[in-house]
Amino acid sequence: MALYEHVFLARQDISGQQAEALVEQFKEILAAAGGSVGKVENWGVRTAAYRIKKNRKAHYVLMNIDAPAPAVAEMERQMRLHDDILRYLTIRVEAHDDEPSAMMQKRDDRRGPRDDRPRGPRPPRSDGPAGGGTKDEAKAEAKPEAKPAEKPADDAGEAKAEATKDAEK
Repeated sequence: MALYEHVFLARQDISGQQAEALVEQFKEILAAAGGSVGKVENWGVRTAAYRIKKNRKAHYVLMNIDAPAPAVAEMERQMRLHDDILRYLTIRVEAHDDEPSAMMQKRDDRRGPRDDRPRGPRPPRSDGPAGGGTKDEAKAEAKPEAKPAEKPADDAGEAKAEATKDAEK
């Protein structure tokens, strides 16, 4: 028989006991077809990444399944018909993990040690201005203020300017 990891999402409106009843119902379907369910992890109510059938949260449940393909197909068919099941995903695996899944581990256990950089006070910055001071002062020393460039005068513009000066007098 093949090994599968199966995760399904049930509506948040149902209680925890009803979610466990769903697990038992699907276990019976698999057992009737010659399969078995190993580990079951109830991940609880979690926020979904996006809305699924007008639900933002759902009960997440993981099941490790050892069953023939027709048994899994029948269980998935029953899940498609069930109103409380929002989504499901079944993946065939080579072997089941006996340890808790990544979702059940503490956040610190998942990341591992953070030895990527030393801890302690920060060293002084070397990219700042040489004589101390602020970045604004360093910019002012680096760039002298540029005077606005004068526009080259065109003959038509000068004639109009002179005409307006004469008219004002």
